[in-house]
Amino acid sequence: MTATAPSGETLWSRCGGCAALLYRKRLRRNLDVCPECGLHTRLAAPERISQLVDPGSFRPLPDRAVEVDPIGFVDVLPYPHRLTAARADTGLAEAVLCGTATVGGSRCALAVMDFRFLGGSLGCAVGELITRTAEQALESGVPLVLVTASGGARMQEGALSLMQMATVSQAMAALREAGLLTVSVLTDPTYGGVAASFATSADLVLAESGARMGFAGPRVIRQVTGRTLPEGFQTAEFLLRHGQVDMVVPRHALRARLATLLAVAATGRRTTKRSDAPAPPSASAPAVDPSRAPARDAWETVRLARHPARPTTLDYLETTFDGFTELHGDRLGGDCPAVVGGLARLDGRHLMVIGHQKGHTTAELAARNFGMATPAGHRKALRLMRLAARIGLPVVTLVDTPGADPGVDAEEHGQAAAIAENILTLSMLPTPVVTVVTGEGGSGGALALAVADRVLMLQHAVYSVISPEGCAAILWPGRTAAPQAARALRLTAPDLCRLGVVDEVVPEPDGSAADDPEATARAVRQALLANLLPLLDVPAVTLVQRRRRRFRRFGAARAGARAGAR
Repeated sequence: MTATAPSGETLWSRCGGCAALLYRKRLRRNLDVCPECGLHTRLAAPERISQLVDPGSFRPLPDRAVEVDPIGFVDVLPYPHRLTAARADTGLAEAVLCGTATVGGSRCALAVMDFRFLGGSLGCAVGELITRTAEQALESGVPLVLVTASGGARMQEGALSLMQMATVSQAMAALREAGLLTVSVLTDPTYGGVAASFATSADLVLAESGARMGFAGPRVIRQVTGRTLPEGFQTAEFLLRHGQVDMVVPRHALRARLATLLAVAATGRRTTKRSDAPAPPSASAPAVDPSRAPARDAWETVRLARHPARPTTLDYLETTFDGFTELHGDRLGGDCPAVVGGLARLDGRHLMVIGHQKGHTTAELAARNFGMATPAGHRKALRLMRLAARIGLPVVTLVDTPGADPGVDAEEHGQAAAIAENILTLSMLPTPVVTVVTGEGGSGGALALAVADRVLMLQHAVYSVISPEGCAAILWPGRTAAPQAARALRLTAPDLCRLGVVDEVVPEPDGSAADDPEATARAVRQALLANLLPLLDVPAVTLVQRRRRRFRRFGAARAGARAGAR
């Protein structure tokens, strides 16, 4: 039998990455990813849509692209001639294909750019079509998914092509105001005006493996700066390391990852709850009664809180929660490893979880900066908090840090301002927030994740204005007085529960959490459900009012009254 290729398609093709000769049908079955080197070849918009959406679910928008030539541009050819040739070559009316579809059963509006059409350039017609797609998402109350592939603005339309960056961005702003999720999928290449507008201003930014993205292209940068660019510059993996994207996803996993993200958006808490909702559980009935808790020396508790075998945030995400999708980056240039965060499920409910991450071995601790967040870590947490509020998800934070990063770089990048902005934002966040202090709660670095409606604390965790060693170095003759300082600081869970700083003490198994992490995870899960579920029925305005009252009670008069009671 003689194999024949479809009309217009060759039987074999050569990989542009490793030069391997590939059977075209095999390449198609592998979603046009080279099975030898993993190179992701560029896809036409119709092919991309068929790979991403549920079969038969795509419905093109009824609007057709309007042919425009606003400035009568002519280079070697008149601009209308180039448009005619692009339409003939691609079979598309413009450089974007728009419509509605379902992905994993979740409805969305979808705009997919096609680099074959004049380099996927952003002109008036492309901007209009994407804007109409965003408006359709707003009208239907569904998320917007953008798949980008572009060299930038369309020069043949002059300044009007530049204006499309603002036109599409305003439509996306309306979606943000309405609490509707926007997701951008960066494919190779995404540059210029597209990269500097809707490709990177979406709530979530995914990059396909091997995609390149930037404002200026490598050739321009080399010409202007005269510098040799680093290896892998502007690739998806480079962008992930520098905090520009939430995740890098291989092509075969894109549909499943989008389905997960869109399912989260479909369950967001956007409806107004009844105003007579009950208050959350009273702090007078904690899981562990402080007055009956076994007495344990404060310094011994500090050592238990710092034990390297104690469960970390990633451990709890694996055991306490039912699923987790990590989101990366602060969008400003960093992805701090000391803070992890993303979308999780708990008893069938979607939520945002953010926490400090230490590690169990010396190598892990060093790689995670011992759980000490940089400004990039605090800004990543801030971005995820705000995203949760926009799409109506509750927030759970897990605190385990000796404090914020005290280094020179952290100060140069605004550590104090980053912490301050987190505290301010949590004070106004219109969604439920529950904090669990799981190990060390050190100073402002801990509070940056702990301005919550309910603050829980594991039985052998600690929470303090300063470390015992730091306190001893300042107020005692030396650091050797750390045990004495620990006792004086009243930093244990029972002490803080009596002071009203903590609402509930979560029991640990015999010994400590390090001795039975699974039992600890079950206790944390039970405490989270008991404290979070009542908050879901509280209106946003009431939540914020109660949260502010909660922290207002720590004023001088109230603190003095508590001291007198002791």
